[in-house]
Amino acid sequence: MYVIAALYQFTRFDDPTALRGPLLDLCVARGVRGTLLLAHEGINGTIAGTRDAIDALLAHIRTLPGCAALDWKESTARNAPFNRMKVRLKREIVTLGQPDVDPRAAVGHYVEPAEWNELISAPDVVVIDARNDYEVAIGTFQGAVDPGTRSFRDFPAWWEENRARFHNKRIAMFCTGGIRCEKSTNYLLGLGESEVFHLKGGILKYLEEVPADESLWRGECFVFDGRVSVGHGLREGPHELCHACRQPILPADKARPEYERGVSCHLCVEQTTDEQKARFRERQKQVDLAAARGKRHIGMAESR
Repeated sequence: MYVIAALYQFTRFDDPTALRGPLLDLCVARGVRGTLLLAHEGINGTIAGTRDAIDALLAHIRTLPGCAALDWKESTARNAPFNRMKVRLKREIVTLGQPDVDPRAAVGHYVEPAEWNELISAPDVVVIDARNDYEVAIGTFQGAVDPGTRSFRDFPAWWEENRARFHNKRIAMFCTGGIRCEKSTNYLLGLGESEVFHLKGGILKYLEEVPADESLWRGECFVFDGRVSVGHGLREGPHELCHACRQPILPADKARPEYERGVSCHLCVEQTTDEQKARFRERQKQVDLAAARGKRHIGMAESR
């Protein structure tokens, strides 16, 4: 059984480059896989490994500047949810593209999972899903507004076009683990919105703590690892990824005529050219050949 830890911390790293090497070395030494992002504004990522390995890595991260109070969310998976380990340097640990946004200065009011249902059921509250369209497509909260964004960077433009719809409303926002709401609620506060709330710990914490028979969540929650989706109790969901477009599909979708493994599905078959499909087909051939030899097509560790 693999332990999966989803984490983030907004803090000031003066030299994130200097943090990357020791962090990657520890991950590789302990057999931890996943992705960690480092920027001047902090750290973000999801990692998986044995219990001891994850504990060692979290202990190391808590020694980094401003990370002593690091919070994270845990779940488990039967199979390895990642193929390799990546530690990347980025401009932002979650990209909103708004240089004045700083979650360390102020964020919306945190709402515990046990109190979330009452808030979002109030008639003067509008509930906004801060995730992307392909995530929303497989599950969201009952009555939530879907901005229909392909990228978190698109959220500010969507808000400017739609803010008049929410006049005199309290704003309740949610995302997978909470990080996008840290930035989006700070952004709204900076625009003069005052009654802004967000789900503490995100959907993952809600699905972990709120019983299914009391839940206002509908569907599954997309996760950025090999499980693809999870449901109540953070059990693994039924979804798989189309390895052409990286969107979640159900097992039944593979019986559709548009589906070709590694090449296309009903969501993307019209979005790619014949040349792209030929390239995807060759890539899938190499993946299958590597599997037949008992090898991984993708290496475990990122190069230094």
